[in-house]
Amino acid sequence: MSQRRAVKSVFPKSFTWGCATASYQVEGAARTDGRGPSIWDTFSHRPGCVDMDHTGDVADDQYHRFREDVRLMKDLGISAYRFSISWSRVMPRGRGRSNPKGWDYYRRLADELLSQGIQPWATLFHWDLPQALETDFGGWASRSTAEAFGDYAAEVARHLSDRIRHFFTINEFSCFTDMGYFQGIFAPGRRVSLQERNQIRHHAVLAHGLAVQALRAQAKVKPTVGLAENLNVCVPAIETPEHIGAARKAMRLFNAPFLTAVMEGAYLEDYLKAEGGNAPVCAEGDLKIIGSALDFVGLNIYTANNVQAIDREPGFELIPHPESFPKMDTHWLFFCPQSLYWGVRMVSDLWKPRALYITENGCASKDKLTATGEVLDTDRVMYLRNYLTSAQRAVLDGYPLKGYFLWSLLDNFEWASGYTKRFGITYVNYSTLARTPKLSYAYYREVIRSGAVL
Repeated sequence: MSQRRAVKSVFPKSFTWGCATASYQVEGAARTDGRGPSIWDTFSHRPGCVDMDHTGDVADDQYHRFREDVRLMKDLGISAYRFSISWSRVMPRGRGRSNPKGWDYYRRLADELLSQGIQPWATLFHWDLPQALETDFGGWASRSTAEAFGDYAAEVARHLSDRIRHFFTINEFSCFTDMGYFQGIFAPGRRVSLQERNQIRHHAVLAHGLAVQALRAQAKVKPTVGLAENLNVCVPAIETPEHIGAARKAMRLFNAPFLTAVMEGAYLEDYLKAEGGNAPVCAEGDLKIIGSALDFVGLNIYTANNVQAIDREPGFELIPHPESFPKMDTHWLFFCPQSLYWGVRMVSDLWKPRALYITENGCASKDKLTATGEVLDTDRVMYLRNYLTSAQRAVLDGYPLKGYFLWSLLDNFEWASGYTKRFGITYVNYSTLARTPKLSYAYYREVIRSGAVL
């Protein structure tokens, strides 16, 4: 008779295991209890902006079903839940009047999590800008929006910091700046000039710095504060010193507008030179605010670019993904499990952060219920096994990786793809909103239980 072999724990017992979601993707209740519209409400209701004209009006209805979802988290064994606060739910116009019912919802959510031994980790901004700020100021094109964000962060601290100790300021700068205002494929769907784009980028990192300062100044209990950035991960084509050095140089330059600026409190000269007359305009003191010290850095990592060293300037070049390179079920998600290791290592080597967390990692799959009501997403299990092996390598090499948040707990509204892409480890029937844990849910539960990749 065979016996189950004991698995030796690799991740320390203090390692934070979690899942992540975002307000507009899961909450629904778009017009409930005084919530104001966000730019994603406006954008998704504009015909042709989202696949099949889907909207986040209902999403997963977590606003009403959060206790059911917390039970899923408890059974999974996670110790932390990363969610975002809907700015327009708590401040319907983005500034001025607060909405008590909105704050009450996040208190109830935090209390339910804490009652089950799960720490709430709150993201202040995951792209759903209050529509009023877009209408009144032009959204992130205006410095006024960055200042309003600092005021909003102070309100979050005043209302929620007695329950929530861990805060992310902003999630993924490029997705709401470049994709929202330059490419026009995300809300608000604008296409501005290069100079305007760079100024929008500046307002976004300035807002981050203002929020860091506001959270620290107003929190009732000393918080931990960081951000969650989808940095451009550069992986050395071959693990030799020259290729590793080339990838490190590329990482610093490719992330110049956002993470590099935040971590160094300055814009790289090479970035400013490349932008020329389109470079952002900084007021006195802006860069010091942008470079406010962080307690941790969150890395949203799904894929990567391969980089090789060359003997001419700038000393590196990207290697395009061959046509045969494997992808998951979305056009941009090339299968690059080594990205978790190299993302952590490069950020550690470049900027020496106090702590690092993988704050998003996961994949879309073509999930379907079987006749017996199961979802056997072996492709996602394969993805997680390989990526977590890379995270395990970073821990074993001594890098300060302190936790991992899987994206996502639930299938949800996947932005411009609507409900056509499923990223969850829990299947959601969008007609009934019934939740069904997938095979990947069971796999992740076993990883958490054992503290090692299985």
